[in-house]
Amino acid sequence: MSTIQTPERKQSRVRTGAALMTLAGLAFVAYAVIFLIMNFTDAFLELGIGSDQVDKGKAEIEAFSPQLYHYISHLHIALSGFIAATGLAVAGLSWYGVRRGERWAFVTAIIVPVVGLAVALPAHYPWGLATLGHLGLIYLAVVIFLVGVVAAYSGMRGPATTHH
Repeated sequence: MSTIQTPERKQSRVRTGAALMTLAGLAFVAYAVIFLIMNFTDAFLELGIGSDQVDKGKAEIEAFSPQLYHYISHLHIALSGFIAATGLAVAGLSWYGVRRGERWAFVTAIIVPVVGLAVALPAHYPWGLATLGHLGLIYLAVVIFLVGVVAAYSGMRGPATTHH
């Protein structure tokens, strides 16, 4: 059986995929904002990280070593900035490049979060930090992103006629 994908249908897939990729990028930004806010609350530790993962809280860390507390806080602030920047890059590339069918933007929009996640995620697992509360929103954003990637790719690839 063969189906003919009209240029309009292919463009619709690209736009749908780009919109989902953009949504995922904005979800990364939202996660970064939550991450940043938590740094300045009594929670201090990251979203989904509690006493089962880290046996000391904000007050104990600060009492033990104010310098260590400030160091951890600065890491939270810096990392939230890089997560937000990644999300903004993905959203911008997706909305303004992928949506227009620009392959360079599509590839770059994929590479940016893959590099970030490939570096950041593995360190969560050996120390029991990969809780669903901690990484669940990131996992959800990644799933939305991947659905968008597949949709956009299906609209960007090949000739107008495909065979199934």
